[in-house]
Parts: sequence; C-alpha cells; structure tokens
Amino acid sequence: MDEFIQVEEKFYILATSPRASDGTSVLKHGESFAVLDAFGDVEPLGHGEEGLYHEGTRHLSRLHVRLNGKRPLLLSSTVRDDNALLDVNLTNPDITEHEYLVLPRDTLHVLRVGFLRDESLFFRFRVHNYALAPVDVSLSVTFAADFADIFEVRGMKRERRGRLLSPRQGQSAVELGYEGLDGVERWSRIEFDPKPSVIGDSMASFETTIPSHGDRTFHVAVRCLQRSGQPVLAQASEFDDVLARVVSDRARTIANIPRIHTSNEQLNDWIARSSADLHMMISETEHGPYPYAGVPWYSTPFGRDGIITAFEYLWIDPGLARGVLRFLAATQAKETEPERNAEPGKIFHEIRRGEMAALGEIPFGRYYGSADATPLFVVLADAHHERTADDAFAETMWPHVERALRWIDAYADPDGDGFFEYASHSKGLVSQGWKDSFDSVFHADGRLAEAPVALCEVQGYVFAAWRAAARLASRLGRVGRAQELTQRAEELRVAFEDAFWDEELGTYILALDGEKRPCRVRASNAGHALFAGIASTERAGRVAERLLDEANFSGWGIRTVASSESRYNPMAYHNGSIWPHDNAIVAQGFARYGLKNEALKVFEALFEASALMEIHRMPELFCGFTRRPGQGPVHYPVACAPQSWAAGAVFLLLQSCLGLSIDAAAKRLCFERPILPASVRAVHIENLSIGNATVDLELRRHARDVGINLTRRTGPVDVIVVK
Repeated sequence: MDEFIQVEEKFYILATSPRASDGTSVLKHGESFAVLDAFGDVEPLGHGEEGLYHEGTRHLSRLHVRLNGKRPLLLSSTVRDDNALLDVNLTNPDITEHEYLVLPRDTLHVLRVGFLRDESLFFRFRVHNYALAPVDVSLSVTFAADFADIFEVRGMKRERRGRLLSPRQGQSAVELGYEGLDGVERWSRIEFDPKPSVIGDSMASFETTIPSHGDRTFHVAVRCLQRSGQPVLAQASEFDDVLARVVSDRARTIANIPRIHTSNEQLNDWIARSSADLHMMISETEHGPYPYAGVPWYSTPFGRDGIITAFEYLWIDPGLARGVLRFLAATQAKETEPERNAEPGKIFHEIRRGEMAALGEIPFGRYYGSADATPLFVVLADAHHERTADDAFAETMWPHVERALRWIDAYADPDGDGFFEYASHSKGLVSQGWKDSFDSVFHADGRLAEAPVALCEVQGYVFAAWRAAARLASRLGRVGRAQELTQRAEELRVAFEDAFWDEELGTYILALDGEKRPCRVRASNAGHALFAGIASTERAGRVAERLLDEANFSGWGIRTVASSESRYNPMAYHNGSIWPHDNAIVAQGFARYGLKNEALKVFEALFEASALMEIHRMPELFCGFTRRPGQGPVHYPVACAPQSWAAGAVFLLLQSCLGLSIDAAAKRLCFERPILPASVRAVHIENLSIGNATVDLELRRHARDVGINLTRRTGPVDVIVVK
C-alpha cells in the first residue's frame, strides 16, 4: 500500500453509515444540543450522532415514540425559522388485528412540539381523534442513555469506560445514571405528565380513550443532571411557561440586531437561516456571548472559530466580538504546558468538557494547539475598537493584546528566521492552521511537510496583527509602540514576498517546511494573504486570477486545494472541499484590493449553492466537485450543520461586495464601490447602529453602480459612498 495512504488521522470522525442528514433536526441551548430525526425521535444507526448531549456527553441515545404499537406516519417536520421550536405532524398508520383493519390511517393526528431549554429537552404530544367514535389510544415512549462521550460517538475506542448505575423509578419519572472514570455521576431524568399508565426502566406509556373529535395532551421532558434527584427549573407540565420564555428571549434577541431584507427571496432565506443558526450557536458565558463552533462535533468554544465568526458578524453586532474578546482574554495561557501546547500569552484552540477530556484521554480539555488564533485575537481587538470607538474596553484589552504580541515574539518564531511556525508538543493536532487535518500541508509530490511549518496565511495574520496593534496603540496614545509595530510589519511583508511568492505557480505557496523548503501547492490559503493585506497589489490580482480558474473554482466556490494538486480529493476534509467561511475570507481579501467583480463571483457561487441546501442552511463544508448543469453541490458526509463561521459567511460576503466599513470614532459609515448580484435589485438595512446613531438604508442596483438612499437617521453619523 502507498505510504501516503497509510497515515491515520488520530481524531478522525468515522462515517460507517449514511448520516441522517435528510430531515435531521437540530436544537441547541447553552451547553446542550439535540440531534433528532424527522419524527423527533432518537434512533442512531451504527455510529450515528443522534441524541441529546450536554457538556460533551450523550444523555439520551434512544427515544422511540409509538402510537398503538406502531411508528406513526410522518406528515411534516420543520424547525421554526428562528430555530426555537421543532414542529412535527404525525398520523397513525393502518392498524390491523387478526387481518382486520381496526384503525384506518389518518384517523389520529399527533402534533409533536419540542424545544431545548435549561439543559432539558421538552416535548408535547397533542393527539386529536377525527373518527366518528371514541378511539382507544396508547402512546408509548422507549428510552435509553448510553452516556457516550462525543469522541466515542465520533468513533474513538476506549480501553475501558465507567459503569452504568441502576435506574431509579418513580410514578412519573425514571432516572438513568452513569458513574464515569472521572468520578462524576451523570444522570438523565425522563419525566412524564400526566402520570403514565405503565412505567419501567426503559419504557413508559399513556393509555387513554379519546372521544370523537376530542384530544389528549401528554408531556415528556428529558433532563441532563449531575446528580440523582437534582431539582429542575421547570416541570414537564410547565411546558407552556417555558416555551413562552424561549419565544420571548428569541424575539428580544432579534429586536436588538439590524434587519437585512433584499428583493431576492432566496437570498432573504439564506440570510435569515444564517442569522437564526448563528444565534442558536451563541452560548451565554460569564464573559459574554460566545459562538460555539458547530453541531454535533464541535459544540464547544474554539478560539479561531469564535474570532472569525465575530469578525464576519462585526458590522452587524459588535457585541458578539466583545464577548469573544473577553472570553479569550480570560482564558489566555499564563504558563508553559507542553502537553496542552500552551505558552504565556497564547490563545486557546478549543475547550472541551466531558469524561474523556477530564481524564486526558483527549488533549482538548483546554488545548492551545493553534498557530493563528493568537494573531487573529489582536486583529479582532483592533477591528472591534474601530467598529465601536470604545476606548475604555480597548484599554482593558490592551494588556492581553501585548501578551499576545509577546507570545508571537517569544514562541512563534523559534529559529529566529523571521517567519512564524508551529510544531506540536503534545498528542494533539499535527497541523495547527485552520486546515488542521494531518495531511493538509504537503509538497507538490504529495509528501507531508515536516514540522516546524510556516503557513502562508499565518505570516499574513502576524502582519495583520502588528498593523492592527499599531493602529490600536496609536488610538490609545502609545505612539512609540505604534511606530515599532508598523516597522516590523513592513519588514515581514518584504520577507514574505521574497520567500512565499512563486512566479511559476503565479501565487503564494502553501507553506515552508522545517527545512525551509517551499510547499509549492496551489491552495486557498493564498487568498488569506489578501485578507491580511500582506500581498502586493500586483500579486493580489494574480492570486485572484489563479483562485478563480478552473482548477481552484468549482462553480460553487473556491476549493481548499486546486484540482491540479497531488493530494486533491473533492471529498477530502481540507484537500479539495469548499468551506463557506474560507470563501468569505478570500472574497473579503479580493475586495480589500479593489477586486470587486472577483468578490462578487464568490458571493454569487455560494448564494446559488445555498439555494440548494436543505432549509438554506450553509454547512461547515461541502465537496469540491465541479458544478454541472442540473445538479446541486455534493454534501460532505460528516459536516457540522449548523456551524458558526459557515453561518457568518453571508454577512462578510455582503459586506465585501458593498465595500461597507464603519469608523465609529469618526461617526462614519462608508460604502466603497458597492456591487450587487444581477439577481438582487435592492437591499434594505434597518436599525444599523454606529455609536449612538442608527440608520436605515436602501441600496438599489443600477446598470453601472449601486445607489444608496438614507431613509432614516437618528444621531450623528455620515454616510459616504466612494465610487
């Protein structure tokens, strides 16, 4: 077997059976999420991910609902547009006894409503009888909890596990327990209202007679608990009260953010779904809001993902960036811990809870194996200040910015050659850029790059961090520091152009390996150099030309790796697939250099892809196969959906095409050479805040430009259009 195929990914996500993506429903709140099938049930096949999870542990691995002993027929299944509520319509199948039809199909209608709140999954079943006579009804619920760690669900094998505890049964509830090897007890309490007719360790049933044109209502709640008998905030019978809180909270969130509406309903659907997905993924922490990365595999804080998501959404709501910055500042590494890849000043890669993280079976309890999160933290701190002009907050962030800059100086360039590298010091990730698959950094012949590796985009991020810190220092009165950082950024730019440009390829190389040999590979990483601003103007145009040629651009977006490269595989996680956030970053890079038509081409490709995605939800990634007439994008089998930075992509794409920038200190909203897709005649932006001012805007596409009308303004702000 070829040596290039034998390498195994340590944290690979197994896909041994088809993912239940068609009709799969996702609910999330705080540290909990649920993946349910179209019926609202949990029936994982093989290594299926369905279940109710809390803090990295699956608390519900089976939930089967049967009507008179049979699985109901599915009429419809939807998650409400704001992701708050699952709404399923069911009916009975034909039910026979001794070959006689005793209950014709479509006699009973079951409306199943579910939502997730306060570490609990709530369901209400309302059964209506449309027959002319009473009907005896049995609604039964079968349940189980395997308490699998999310990494076990992903396919990792453990030498041993903890022990399942004896179930505890009451008249209206059953508790299933597990004592982990970490000494923590985890419990799932399944509650019923009214009291079931029959209840056991794995099943309960409601037996009743429903009169003609009458109905009965039943409630089930599944709790994720840390101890047996733990009090809960609301009983299953308080379904309506809890639901009212859920709806009220979502409405309040939506009311406080700008509204974007366009003349194109499909674009409206993409924007609305992305906004709903992003807000579902945001968890409130003690430091403020933080977007967890993605369901199911990454529903936890990730440093890089949080920063990029906050950056994508910054022009809409800077409050998210504020929460991200505070969280990252509070968790910034203080000591050198090789097993965590931690060094003073470094920003974490991910933080995991759960049994395997607590035991060190995976290194991700609090793991710092990221080469780029730290410079990106500095970039976000400056961008937030430009968006808000919040000097007081910037002052609180400045010590953390300085610690991040010191980490870059002390640890990111161990051999002192002026480039910024990574090498793993633990059993964690081998690759530590955003493409963190083990095989994502390679030479033209397919050989993997040996560490330490200097990635193309990381050089750009450090350049951008120094420039950003210089701007922030200048605004805060630290003029000398600003001059020093500006000079260092310019020196890096010159060195980068010399070492990373490849004239034959017509683009920047992927990386330098540990022997300073160039990885002469065409990849989307070069587009991040444009995003960072490190590229020269002339070379930026050539990079854009390359990224939009047939080898790189599939028709649905820019591939992570060109189809001409040795390790190209359109179905690979990082070696030929299409990532929406990657495309949005590259498009922003195009726009930065005035390449607006190129940015628009990326926007239009992803827009057209979104129209063919289930419920217009942009997944973490999809396959990089070439677009063909009459066919849609090809799904990636284990992609997260929803995923935060994929949800944020549409907002950065729209900002890039509109050339939108906000300078809060100058009280200025600027549009530089705005451009819109031919299918979008108008865009309305309402309630956009700049400092103490708010504006409503109407943007209309004309034959040669986009006109902008200020329809409402409260407070001092100038709207400027640069042609």
